[in-house]
Amino acid sequence: MGSPGELSAIAAIMSHYVRNTVVTFIESPPTVSDWAERYWDLAARGLPFLVAEADGDVVGFAYAAPWRPKSAYRHTVENSIYLSPAATGLGIGTALLERLIERSAAAGCRQLIAVIVDAGDPASAKLHRRHGFSDAGRLHAVGFKHGRWLDTMLLQRSLPEVCATQQADRSDRDGAPA
Repeated sequence: MGSPGELSAIAAIMSHYVRNTVVTFIESPPTVSDWAERYWDLAARGLPFLVAEADGDVVGFAYAAPWRPKSAYRHTVENSIYLSPAATGLGIGTALLERLIERSAAAGCRQLIAVIVDAGDPASAKLHRRHGFSDAGRLHAVGFKHGRWLDTMLLQRSLPEVCATQQADRSDRDGAPA
């Protein structure tokens, strides 16, 4: 991961969602350079950034990023999954989410949060609920995109506690933040 070709494909996939949908509140498509910075930041934190390929082409990606910047949130991450429009409904999102859950737990994460625009993509909420996420709240009219106010749903899944404990122990020993 991290090759210019992969990052270019990721930027193109995200550009589609930024320009044509409300599933993301990003309003200007991130550049290849932005994606490289995000990838290396997450890698430095030990957080997963996954890429799905079919026939040598990037068809989707998923990553876990810090939920909030305050240090007490260090074991909680927010997941993001995006697929090329032609790759939806083929099980690729399911495979990415399953692997992201595994990798997030292995990284010492305790809680996984999905922030889903309510009017944007009912399939995303359904996918997350099928994988153990439960409704944790709703924020009303917190985003404005394409001329309308949008709500977000918060879905949450707990990950095995032993992983978070191991990560906390490692952090305490070597002084590095988790």
